[in-house]
Amino acid sequence: MVQALTLLVVSILVIVDQIIKKAVTANLSVGESCLTVPGFAEIQYCRNYGGMMGTFDGMAEILSVVAVIILIVVLIMMLTKKIKFGVIYIGLAMIVAGGIGNLIDRIALGYVIDYINVLFIDFYIFNFADCLITVGSFGIIIYEIYELIVETRKKGESNG
Repeated sequence: MVQALTLLVVSILVIVDQIIKKAVTANLSVGESCLTVPGFAEIQYCRNYGGMMGTFDGMAEILSVVAVIILIVVLIMMLTKKIKFGVIYIGLAMIVAGGIGNLIDRIALGYVIDYINVLFIDFYIFNFADCLITVGSFGIIIYEIYELIVETRKKGESNG
C-alpha cells in the first residue's frame, strides 16, 4: 500500500513540476522575467545545461546517467521496503520526484528549465524539482542530526 501511494505522490510531484515548466516556457522567452513578488522573487526563464547551481556545465549526458542509476537504486530500496516509511522515506521520495523532474528535462531537452529567481540575495535560478530535492535532503539531514542527539543523550544517561 505504501509503495503504491509513494508512486502516486512521486508521479503527482513530477507532473506538477512539468506543468510549471511548460507554463514558463509557453509564456516567457529565455532570459525574460515577470515580477511576482517585488523585492522577493520573480519568474525568470533560464536554461541550465549543467547540474546544481550551474556545476558540470555541458555535461547533461553524464548527469543523466548518474541520475538514472541513483534513482533506480533508491526506488528499488523504497519499493522493496529496504527503507522503512518515515522521515527518511519521505525525504527520499521528494528527492526522487525532483530528480525525475529534472531528468525528464535533461533527456528531452539537453538542459533543465529553471525559473525561480530570488531577488533579495544573489543566488542561482532554480525550479520546483530543485526545491523538492533540497527540502527532502535537508529533512533527512535534520532528522539524522536529531537522531544523533537523542542517541548521544541516551548513551550519556545510561553511562551516568
